[in-house]
Amino acid sequence: MERLAISLLDGANAVLVLMLVSLGLAIIFGLMKVINMAHGEFIMLGAYGVLALTDAGLSFWLALILAPLLVAAIGLIAEELVIRRTYTRLLDTILATWGLSLVLRQAIILLYGPGSHAVAAPDLGTVALFGSPYPAYRLVVMALSLAIIAGTVALFFRSRFGLAARAVIANRDMAACLGIDTRRLDRITFAFGAGLAGLAGAVMAPLISIDPAAGLGWLVPGFLAILVGGLGSLGGPLAGAAGIGGLDSFTSTLWSPIAAQLVVFVVAILIIRLRPDGLFARRRREA
Repeated sequence: MERLAISLLDGANAVLVLMLVSLGLAIIFGLMKVINMAHGEFIMLGAYGVLALTDAGLSFWLALILAPLLVAAIGLIAEELVIRRTYTRLLDTILATWGLSLVLRQAIILLYGPGSHAVAAPDLGTVALFGSPYPAYRLVVMALSLAIIAGTVALFFRSRFGLAARAVIANRDMAACLGIDTRRLDRITFAFGAGLAGLAGAVMAPLISIDPAAGLGWLVPGFLAILVGGLGSLGGPLAGAAGIGGLDSFTSTLWSPIAAQLVVFVVAILIIRLRPDGLFARRRREA
């Protein structure tokens, strides 16, 4: 029983980080209609950012703050140089961001090599949960992820920026006619989505092996979460991430990670087949 409870806590940790990943993907696609194939590399950059900053002598906590900001800045540059030239052409966004992912991955290989690296977790000790010691840092990761998710939802539903962003999502041309600077929103949105991915990589840096493929394991579940949950609101991707991540963690505990991946893919395919718009997609009003 204790082992199952600890496994569920580990699963909750993975689910909340997956929510950050899915949220970044959903925001970028919802506002800009860009399918970001480089999202996994932004996660990787967040982890490498923590590695580079701690190696430079900064404290882990300062590195945890700065790494997502650095990734957001890289996202801003990428949007200006590459992404903005592909708007309105969905296939071009896939090819452009895929090319961007290759460039980022090869740049990391040139700088750090193809091998793996590790970041030491901050010494926060353990907390007694369900009669077993549990790493306090994992609880910090869960609390931080929840706070960022709640802050993102508040930003989009309780601020003028969020109101403008939702207006652009609903009707970009009309929003532009009303004086909303859609170009500025695009820049901020892509940087914000990249920053969320960078944060996911940064918080997981002490818990994973840091290598050039570190973000790929989160990219596919992130897309599946969006497909299963549906777009049209932030709740759909979050619910999809909870379902996909929870199913993967639960199945891994019962059987094995390989079996878990198979079960997740089968369930996701069935849901997409039965509900192509996703389980929680906002229904369009019929004329």
